Amino acid sequence: MSDTFDDFLPEALRFTAPAPLVDIGANLTHDSFARDLPAVLRRAQAANVTTLILTGTDREHAEQAIAMARQHAGKGLALHATAGVHPHDASRWDADLATAMGELHRQPEVVAVGECGLDFNRNFSTPAEQERAFEAQLELAAVNGKPLFLHERDAGPRMREILHAWRDEITDAVVHCFTADRATLFGYLDLDLHIGLTGWLCDERRGHHLRELVTQIPSTRLMLETDCPYLLPRNLPAKLKGRRHEPALLPWILREIAHWRGESEAELATATTATARRFFRLTADAAGETGRDDTTHEDS
Repeated sequence: MSDTFDDFLPEALRFTAPAPLVDIGANLTHDSFARDLPAVLRRAQAANVTTLILTGTDREHAEQAIAMARQHAGKGLALHATAGVHPHDASRWDADLATAMGELHRQPEVVAVGECGLDFNRNFSTPAEQERAFEAQLELAAVNGKPLFLHERDAGPRMREILHAWRDEITDAVVHCFTADRATLFGYLDLDLHIGLTGWLCDERRGHHLRELVTQIPSTRLMLETDCPYLLPRNLPAKLKGRRHEPALLPWILREIAHWRGESEAELATATTATARRFFRLTADAAGETGRDDTTHEDS
């Protein structure tokens, strides 16, 4: 795979956002990024995607995300990490893993607990195992005060029940890669949760319902993400070799969501970035770079 900007992205896919963007869900520890990560980061900067939240779905990937954030600190692109255990791996949860996760959450690069939650679609771990690991991670978030990065598939009612019981104990939480229906959306909004949207609504096969729902999400609750290397938008104006999604394509998702919300790309970029910086407790300096803000967080 080439390490050069020009050889990888076709001209038609070199987007630039009108205002800085935060990609709240980038799986850059995935093996597909191992050979050309520096070029991926350069392309993100060129697209005005200035902040990346690297998803830690288990102990190994959380540690890799932290190391990646440290390696690239001060290089013009702000990288942060999450640390959690995905519901697919919930069967692995035990006391040793709980201790390890608690230690990872104390690292300054970690800005959220997760990816954690419930997935009753595939049930790689049993529902009982998923709920046990999820509630354990909710307890960790309640103790350390960090926001939650949540995963949910086909488990909306049970997810809402659990979160309702914990709502007074935890701070902010975002349901990342939201793809569910209207009732589930409003259930989450009623719990004062945030919503992360991906290129799912760019999919003509299954994203139509989201196009109707995006106007119902307040700008103070909405954030953008690629969930790369997954969920490559199907309506890109040019084909992408290898079909691997990456942060440089977030401005295309911005454009699509702005269209369906009936607002300008600049307005949406500014609003979602402000929401993400507030949610993850990031600050912007004069150079536009972001860092941690560990002061007490108050929701707007």
